[in-house]
Amino acid sequence: MIDTLKALEARYLELEAKSADPQLLSNGQAAASLMKEYKLLEPTVMLYRRWQQLQKECEEAKLLAETESDKELAALAEQEWKECRAAILPLEEDLRRALLPRDPNDDRNVIVEIRAGAGGEEAALFAAVLYRMYTMYAENAGFRTSRMGANETELGGFREISFSVEGEGAYSRFKFESGVHRVQRVPVTESQGRIQTSTVTIAVLPEVEDVEIDIAPSDIKMESCKSSGAGGQHINKTESAVRLTHIPTGIVVECQEERSQFKNRDKAMKMLRARLYDIKQREQNEQVAGERRAQVGTGDRSERIRTYNYPQNRVTDHRIGLTLYHLDKMLNGDLDEMIDALLTADAAEKMKKDE
Repeated sequence: MIDTLKALEARYLELEAKSADPQLLSNGQAAASLMKEYKLLEPTVMLYRRWQQLQKECEEAKLLAETESDKELAALAEQEWKECRAAILPLEEDLRRALLPRDPNDDRNVIVEIRAGAGGEEAALFAAVLYRMYTMYAENAGFRTSRMGANETELGGFREISFSVEGEGAYSRFKFESGVHRVQRVPVTESQGRIQTSTVTIAVLPEVEDVEIDIAPSDIKMESCKSSGAGGQHINKTESAVRLTHIPTGIVVECQEERSQFKNRDKAMKMLRARLYDIKQREQNEQVAGERRAQVGTGDRSERIRTYNYPQNRVTDHRIGLTLYHLDKMLNGDLDEMIDALLTADAAEKMKKDE
């Protein structure tokens, strides 16, 4: 581990020196690439330097405890050494975690697709609740969100809705949300007060660039149509909505959120590239025999990952066995405790595998 950390610090210093080169600054793309790597290395290097400082303090305290003739000073030095060692142990865990291989998609923007499952109108209403939860969380975390397409119901639910989340590290915070979310509550349409169980399926897809997924124009069938749903006179009179069909796979994406057909097509292409990239990743993962496809759960959209129980104000994540009793706060966008627990469990699994 120490050799790896030394190499990272050397690379960090190299990048620091290069960043002061005026010639590099004139090359925007090269400068951006350098600064991105520099920022990625910085937290680990800072941890390593803190560890080095504590190691030095420990060694000095231990030496003083062993050589000091004054018993009182020797006792103080020994106490300092014990406190220093206690501080180093969690720091070493943090360093081991920092050296784990990063998910290459972690810094990407994401496209989130929410679809109502079993439960009819109640499932559609809960899909709207989850959409609100995620957009509130994204706003609190400093991310930007944009609706890409939606199929609304008369009661204000969504049969399906897709939206993008933009910002550094968006995928790292949303990636464990893929799967089946189950809700247990009394529906607004239920007159007898009986609890109903409904499900919503969520897919979280990393957004990809044109160069990563090459789509031949001849493979796309584009159709324009009038947008449906609320939106005033404009949305009903112009054919601004776009439907794209990827002929080789049969994937269909639609977007009607923008007034411009061009903007709707651009958003639809982003959705299509994300879905094709997702298929490509799944195929690659299946080809790697014996390797876990994901650290926390499988990431499969058919896997039940979480239950939201309204009567008990409880939410349970079944992958890590975590139950929290503040569902109301989570539904208002307070997701950090759950997401942090999933990230910690994922890191622990990776560390266990590497031992």
